[in-house]
Amino acid sequence: MNGNANRGTARNGAQAAFHQPLQLLAEFHGRLQGCCDALLRLEGQVASAGASDAGRAAAGGLRRHFDRLAGRLHQDEEQDLFPALLESMAGSDAVCIRQMIDARVEEHREVEARWLAIRQWLEQVEAGRAALPARGTVAAFVDLYRSHLTQEDGELLPMAERLLSDEALARIGNSMRERHGA
Repeated sequence: MNGNANRGTARNGAQAAFHQPLQLLAEFHGRLQGCCDALLRLEGQVASAGASDAGRAAAGGLRRHFDRLAGRLHQDEEQDLFPALLESMAGSDAVCIRQMIDARVEEHREVEARWLAIRQWLEQVEAGRAALPARGTVAAFVDLYRSHLTQEDGELLPMAERLLSDEALARIGNSMRERHGA
């Protein structure tokens, strides 16, 4: 343990600064959980009321928000957090972390592939068409992403908090700041 236990990764509703990258990643996870909830609500609204003005606006907002946030989040993790975790370990522990990271990267690709169908549906709703995605598409996407985010919040971020030095976290935060244009 390197004394980083007091940093915390809990979502507190406030915008975390880039100098607290693990808290910021947890906050992004929370925002994406909210997007998942909104996707399910929108699917129900479109099924019952068609592509109303409010539904069209919600579809556009969700599409833009998810495109921006999820894309950057996956980059934050794959380009900065995951390599830093691997650097922090040696021997058999590194093998265990590598397996966990490989699984998260694979899930990122699956989420991104499934997002394409959801994105196409949102574009249709945004354009005023009351089309619905194939039955179960939204629920399967939401279940996959919620599970992924929960695993990262419950296992990966606490592990990073224990293992990464203040210097490694500062590098991650600086890289995230540049990527997010802050």
